Amino acid sequence: MSLNQVDCYKYLVLELESVKNKKRDLDLNTVKFDIQLELEEKYLESQVMYTDGAKSVNGGGAAFYVPTNKKKGTMRFSKCFKTSPIMCIMSSELIAISEALSNVQLKLQWIPSHVGLKGNEEADILAKRGITEGQEMNILPCYSEFLFKYKLKCAQMWDEYFDMRSREKGICLRFPGVPFTAKESHAVKGLVNSLGIIARRHTRAPEDAECVRLVREKGAIPVAITNVPEINKWQETRNMLYGQTNNPYHTGRTTGGSSGGEAALAAALASPISLCSDIGGSTRMPAFYCGLYALNPTAGYTSLKGSALRSGLEPTMASIGFVSKHCEDLAPLTKIVLADNAKEFDFERKINVKDVKFFYTESAQDLRVGPVCKDLRKAMSEVIKKLTEEAPSTDKVPMAYYHEGFDHMFSIWKHGMSKEADSFPKMLANNNGEAKAFVELGKKLIGQSQFTMAAIMKLFDDQVLPQVNAEWAEKLTNDLKNDLIKTLGTDGVLLFPSAPRPAPYHYSLLLRPFSFAYWGVFNALHCPAAQVPLGLNSDGIPLGLQVVAAPKQEALCLAVADHLGKTFGGYVPPCQIYS
Repeated sequence: MSLNQVDCYKYLVLELESVKNKKRDLDLNTVKFDIQLELEEKYLESQVMYTDGAKSVNGGGAAFYVPTNKKKGTMRFSKCFKTSPIMCIMSSELIAISEALSNVQLKLQWIPSHVGLKGNEEADILAKRGITEGQEMNILPCYSEFLFKYKLKCAQMWDEYFDMRSREKGICLRFPGVPFTAKESHAVKGLVNSLGIIARRHTRAPEDAECVRLVREKGAIPVAITNVPEINKWQETRNMLYGQTNNPYHTGRTTGGSSGGEAALAAALASPISLCSDIGGSTRMPAFYCGLYALNPTAGYTSLKGSALRSGLEPTMASIGFVSKHCEDLAPLTKIVLADNAKEFDFERKINVKDVKFFYTESAQDLRVGPVCKDLRKAMSEVIKKLTEEAPSTDKVPMAYYHEGFDHMFSIWKHGMSKEADSFPKMLANNNGEAKAFVELGKKLIGQSQFTMAAIMKLFDDQVLPQVNAEWAEKLTNDLKNDLIKTLGTDGVLLFPSAPRPAPYHYSLLLRPFSFAYWGVFNALHCPAAQVPLGLNSDGIPLGLQVVAAPKQEALCLAVADHLGKTFGGYVPPCQIYS
């Protein structure tokens, strides 16, 4: 017998007077009584029977249930069946109805599921039991169900074959059909590429940025571009063109910048692949504020071509990176944007965290940045305590590390920025002249400036405030970098604070403009750094820290990041997730 032979429509009654609204709008405390009363009145002379189907990873099930009816003189009766695991749940429903029809003459009355009706709940329980205990049913699935199963099998066989050939050729993993989003400063062909400034609001990218091209080449599909601060240069994601991006954990707080739009989408489970970039914490900062993992790879190995109008030929301390809910996603994604350089990084290296040497810095003494708050100090302390307990020997116990360079993190970063090829004042003017700090401040006071106050503050820092002594900063940068690399070697990591405090309230960073230096210092050192989420504080705001390693030791960063995230909570969704 085939399901196509079952003609149930002539029996169906799809309306109930007691159910006029959508199920989500019903009062479940009263609706079951209303339905029960209507069924009793409507089918006073009939025997009520309930049917249901079920499906799980273990197979399919169907059942019918006849409750006791003293007026009709019938006793409780039920039967459950095991159906083909290929069948969809609606086919199992039809089997339950078909078996019921084979026993008695029925009229089929639709009722909403799971509203507390005893008979319906009994049928549901029986259908689930049928998956493992039911009578075997010799009924073939529909053609469409076979077709769906074969499509899945063909896709699985293709993926396995492609992965095998990819490994043989040394090609990175691909992401066929997976959607991805990119921060708006990455050119995506045909989409707006404004960099957050009004002068470029109608500018569309003529071609993909190199990082977008590489991800697209692996089969992923760009579905959106996301908000950035002006020219990617601020700790919040806000501009005069698109406005402000809010933190999904607390909309009154910032997502960070400049990849704040990406982090907000990723944290809210709206983007599986989030393409970012980082020149002063622009990937790691939003990851920290939004409770995500992130990796900023060693500078100089990812192409910036087409990102923030760069040619890709300029020397830079910026890198392309990703934020993600899952630490294990970061290695294959990073390998894609490393392209041919990926072979210089041993991402396949097997790392036992117990063999890693741990160093830590609890807080920096840079007066412009400020000390680390109590919540983040406590988080760091708990991590150190746990790693100490796990240490297999005394030489693996975490050790404190500090260098004079951490007293001048912002100065080190600012000196690094002085070597960058792009000019912030010129880019604000869309490379038609140069924006002037005092002029824009005057315009802002009368409501005529096209820029945010953060952008104007950056103009003052570039054009008015004294610059860093280059000779002193270069020596300090090299001293710190050499000492850090010597200390860490190829098997050590530095646990470092992410910021003075968790996600701040909107606009409050205008009073603390240098807080990003906890991230920025490692851009200037050209060291890889991973951002690790460590669950939430008592206010429901994400906590975290950085894992820093010597150049090209990304695998070490990610192994430790994965271990700490799994131990201390990792990514926690900002909302309840219904499965």
